[in-house]
Amino acid sequence: MTSEPMRILSRRQAIAAALLGSRSLTIPAKGLDGLQLAVGGGRIDVNFPSGSFGGGSDAIRQWILDAAQSVAGYFGRFPVPRAVIEVDLQVGRKGVFGGVTYGDVPARTKIAVGERTSAEDLRNDWTMTHELTHMAFPNVPRQHHWIEEGIATYVEPVARAQAGLLPVEEVWEEMLRDMPKGLPGSDARGLDQTHSWANTYWGGALFCLLADVQFRERTSNRRGLQHALRGILKAGGNIEVEWPLVRALKIGDDSVGVPVLMELYDGMKDTRVSTDLPGLWKRLGVSATGQGVAFLPDAELSAIRTAITAKLD
Repeated sequence: MTSEPMRILSRRQAIAAALLGSRSLTIPAKGLDGLQLAVGGGRIDVNFPSGSFGGGSDAIRQWILDAAQSVAGYFGRFPVPRAVIEVDLQVGRKGVFGGVTYGDVPARTKIAVGERTSAEDLRNDWTMTHELTHMAFPNVPRQHHWIEEGIATYVEPVARAQAGLLPVEEVWEEMLRDMPKGLPGSDARGLDQTHSWANTYWGGALFCLLADVQFRERTSNRRGLQHALRGILKAGGNIEVEWPLVRALKIGDDSVGVPVLMELYDGMKDTRVSTDLPGLWKRLGVSATGQGVAFLPDAELSAIRTAITAKLD
């Protein structure tokens, strides 16, 4: 691993960089239009060529602010003291086309947005929240890439729901639809050994869901994954540092008081583990209706389902 400010790209960063194109990823120290945001004890400098974006700079500002406030709300504060975000406008395109976040000091995100993207498109986007969530967990060795992407995939909709930006029904509708992608295939060899897209993103997200439920079952629903991740961040575990994965997991467990993360990791890191998702949905009291989801208030773990998306004080 090279010293700051240069880093060897992680798998996540390399893939995202390829999607964003081959242009230089050097980010100026101050926003091109002088835009700065103060969120959750942190500062964000935004580099954005506002004059060429059809939706206007206010839409970009609100998009970033909403995402940053969602992340700060979930983790108890913004993950780093200072961050730089560069918005790369894509000529003639509409939508958000991927991002990459770097563990430099300050932490940096580059994200591609089509110049024809509307303010409504940005309000419905999840990508910025996903990228800023990456800032709240330490860099870990490449074989553990699944935990970085799994946390960002799982936390993003929950954080947005807690901030009032996403209906709770949509959080669970997405889980019912996409979480099966994280189930191991017949040739899977555990989270550390199977590096497919599905295993990396949704296998990691499934690990987070199982951890959240088990934490809450074992603490009478008093504490969950959110408390564990806050504990990791409080101990200094953000994207600007490099840690062994086990260090982060142990700190998370200690923050809650039960060894859920380590027990799950020991069982899933090198072994194909199948999860009874239909049984889990039944216990949580959530079912697909064809037009969304329905909640069953009398289900065994309905209180846990409600607590997962409830805003912490």
